[in-house]
Amino acid sequence: MSEFGAGLTVEAQELPGWRHAYSGKVRDLYVPEDAEVTDRVLVVASDRISAFDHVLVSEIPDKGAVLTALSLWWFEQLAEGDRPVANHVISTDVPDAVAGRAMVCRRLDMLPIECIARGYLTGSGLAEYRESGTVTGLPLPEGLVDGSRLQPAIYTPSAKAAVGDHDENITFEETVARVGQERAEQLRELTLSVYERAEAVARERGIILADTKVEFGVAPDGSGEIILGDEVLTPDSSRFWDAEAYEPGRAQPSFDKQFVRDWLTSPASGWDKNSGEEPPRLPEDVVEKTRARYIEAYERLTGRTFTPGASAA
Repeated sequence: MSEFGAGLTVEAQELPGWRHAYSGKVRDLYVPEDAEVTDRVLVVASDRISAFDHVLVSEIPDKGAVLTALSLWWFEQLAEGDRPVANHVISTDVPDAVAGRAMVCRRLDMLPIECIARGYLTGSGLAEYRESGTVTGLPLPEGLVDGSRLQPAIYTPSAKAAVGDHDENITFEETVARVGQERAEQLRELTLSVYERAEAVARERGIILADTKVEFGVAPDGSGEIILGDEVLTPDSSRFWDAEAYEPGRAQPSFDKQFVRDWLTSPASGWDKNSGEEPPRLPEDVVEKTRARYIEAYERLTGRTFTPGASAA
């Protein structure tokens, strides 16, 4: 059982052969019941959704399956080509109760850095730029607006926060203090490589990848190999914009939980995000619009049709 904020408690599923170890905002982590098997974990993507550092009572049907299928597709794309990026996926042979939304993965020692690449100026990066002309201490040209393209893309790490807290934007030098010079440089290079390759793929499909967050771990076998973990390039960890609707100087419509954020901050919700109170339950139309947006992102990026209940393999 895991608690999020003051109002939501999540009861972990019981899965044959696996023991629940941890729940994050969206994912549940399991370890083998056999204590001698220590090299793998089961990562289950739930249908939970978070906004403004709260995990909501409402869920988005099929969201976990979309996130898993899209991550698996991206892992495949990134493992190919001239600069393959190793990932943590072992298998999608998982218990029936979580089929289609779970992966058996290598157990990694996760590095305490949220690795973020930004190809466009928006979000928290835009807020800092407006105050100081920088993003995580990196100076940017004058005159940029919401949605301005950054060429080349920039690496803007943050430090991981506990559930319910904000991640803390940090400078590259602060990253070095946490993981060392060599490791910090490797993370920067890998993150920008992932972004550049994914940005090109998305652009071919009429989608702009504005920014993305990835996480890396180190294999515990002593090899020191850095491996891409968690999820990758989903609407939960990335900003995807419709290229046809792109217009610098304003907020861009995105393939994510925009409908949720917009409703929660509207008078219709009756909720003040600064009140300290838990957000209300989402209306059915907001849930359905959000579900449709996640599925649209999957289908446009992969060229595949999303089938509810189908295996993510």
